[in-house]
Amino acid sequence: MREFVKREAVLVIAFVCAVVSMFLVPPSAAYLGYVDVPVLVQLFCLMTVVAGLQQYGLFRLMARRMLSGRKSFRFLCAVLVALPFVVSMFVTNDVALLTFVPFALLLLGMCGRADTAPLVIVLQTAAANLGSMVLPSGNPQNLYLFSNYHMTLGQLAGAVAPFAAVSLVLVLAPCAFVPNLSVSVSVPAQEGESDAKRLAAFGALFAVCMLSVLHVLPVYVALAVVVIVTALVSPSTLKRADFALLATFVCFFVFSGNMGNIPAVRTFLESMLDKSVVLTSAAASQVISNVPAAVLLSEFTSDGRGLVIGTNLGGLGTPVASLASLISLKLYARAPGANVKKFLAAFAAVNIGGLVILLGLAALLGVL
Repeated sequence: MREFVKREAVLVIAFVCAVVSMFLVPPSAAYLGYVDVPVLVQLFCLMTVVAGLQQYGLFRLMARRMLSGRKSFRFLCAVLVALPFVVSMFVTNDVALLTFVPFALLLLGMCGRADTAPLVIVLQTAAANLGSMVLPSGNPQNLYLFSNYHMTLGQLAGAVAPFAAVSLVLVLAPCAFVPNLSVSVSVPAQEGESDAKRLAAFGALFAVCMLSVLHVLPVYVALAVVVIVTALVSPSTLKRADFALLATFVCFFVFSGNMGNIPAVRTFLESMLDKSVVLTSAAASQVISNVPAAVLLSEFTSDGRGLVIGTNLGGLGTPVASLASLISLKLYARAPGANVKKFLAAFAAVNIGGLVILLGLAALLGVL
């Protein structure tokens, strides 16, 4: 039990919050309306397909082909940071970090530059959290808000485009200050990378998922296609979806639904959101993380654009602001010779500085 609590701390906290809220708002038929089942189905489909792409080495193959050979160390660092920024748009910030943080640790160790790992991993983390804001598939809060507010792809991308552009500059700029040495990179092939048929199948399934997210294909049709094809192509992949995240979402839906039925809570949150949706959601993200902040605050405002901006920018800041950041911290802490204090110092500098700059941009654009 202790190991489960340690491994799934967010799920446990969400479950406790949901149970406590039930004492404040007793269970009733209204609970059935709390859970956004289509969003959960889309999350399951995306997680399953991305797990297949990851299992058969698509992202590692991409990185190996881009980085193998004699390279400038400065270029190597820039690519290691740019990859999670771009890839996270399509496969979520969590998956991007689970893929590219271990890859970066491997390459930096091979180059004899493990001393730069804290900065590079912190920049990768910020890159994944910020790059993921561009598309609905980039992170769970985007997928939820995109569906809940019936947004178009243009509305979502248009809301975050200026922030994404500035973010890319912010995460790449520090790479200019690393030593411009020449290094030789040799990334070993991984078993399964040559399985072109399975990669093609999961690539096609990813297109099916995106059609569902964009409301072109009915969500349950997409679910049937994903489950049937995955069962035929790679049955083990069906077990690789993050079911704990799905359960966490259910708990957050119950908690936020109940909070919305408590007059004092509703009055307080509505008053805060009336002052600034972006600031309120960014601030809430620092304490309860941006995914639950999005679910909770959506009960009290019709400003989906403001929530998208606030919860995505709010992924910067504290380590819990985006749960993907904790993935990077855990992966780095397990690396031989890890300097966690140096990592946390770099994390604070990059995240607080980035958050201040991007909120300043929001103020300049008049959306704060």
